[in-house]
Amino acid sequence: MIDHANDAKASFDELYLQADPRDYFSVLGSLDYSIPDLAKPIFKQVAAGFRAVNGRGATILDLGSSYGINAALFRFPISVDMIRRRYARREMMALTSEQVRAFDRAYYASWPRAQPERIIAADVSASAVEYAVDVGLADDCIAHDFEASAPSADVVAKLADVDLIISTGAVGYVTEKTFDAIVKASGRTPWVVSFVLRMFDYDAIAERLAEEGLVTEKLRSAVFVQRRFHDEDEAKQVSDLLRAKGIDPAGLESEGLLFAELYVSRPKELVEAMPLDWLVRVASGRNLSFGPRLIQVRRDGKRLLAPLRP
Repeated sequence: MIDHANDAKASFDELYLQADPRDYFSVLGSLDYSIPDLAKPIFKQVAAGFRAVNGRGATILDLGSSYGINAALFRFPISVDMIRRRYARREMMALTSEQVRAFDRAYYASWPRAQPERIIAADVSASAVEYAVDVGLADDCIAHDFEASAPSADVVAKLADVDLIISTGAVGYVTEKTFDAIVKASGRTPWVVSFVLRMFDYDAIAERLAEEGLVTEKLRSAVFVQRRFHDEDEAKQVSDLLRAKGIDPAGLESEGLLFAELYVSRPKELVEAMPLDWLVRVASGRNLSFGPRLIQVRRDGKRLLAPLRP
């Protein structure tokens, strides 16, 4: 059953039904939507950990992918703000959706792509996931509501090779029912990386994953900003809900921001060999503006120091 705590959040359902993501980035960008930027290094670290253990890149299922924003940031050296500013240009606003898609295909194709990971975009919105594939962000897509019905044979076939499930906002809209369907369809035991708003419970999902031999760890040392509150009603309802659940919003949601926590599920033997705080490193402040500095680069097989200027 869907968590009714979702009723406390502002609804942006219409943003996910458009043929291109201009409205999505306009509205959420105006609310300082931050979670994809903050999740990016975590996803990359976990994917690197998977490669180290398995000797190959993972097939990643981005659950609740919308227009493929996590895939875009995972694959290319860009940020949410870069994308938002690009769409906010007057010239972009005047384009048709087909013109935007053509422009986006050329834009993303211009970036070098070196990661071996394969990404599947999964969302209830067919237009959003089809955009992600069309412009080159995702390799495949699934448009299905796992909460409402069992997956078709075609969807099951696409899930068969999933190694890693990621999400930055799906929990609350999806429950253990969705994860149950995915892990049953996967021919492997996928790792799971979920960013979950503090207002939502994760226990039922962790318990279902435990049935597959996965141990769920919560990163205790950090929380992650999702965005600013949409309005006073959302701020009040979320804060009241947190207090009702025995969670203190002081210093976090009381400052006008929605916060998420990180949960990572992996096989027991891997958790014992490399706990979460070894696998994941949160480097606070690395995205701030700095003056000239020296960075390490690799040239002709050698590590060199090179100047990086703002």
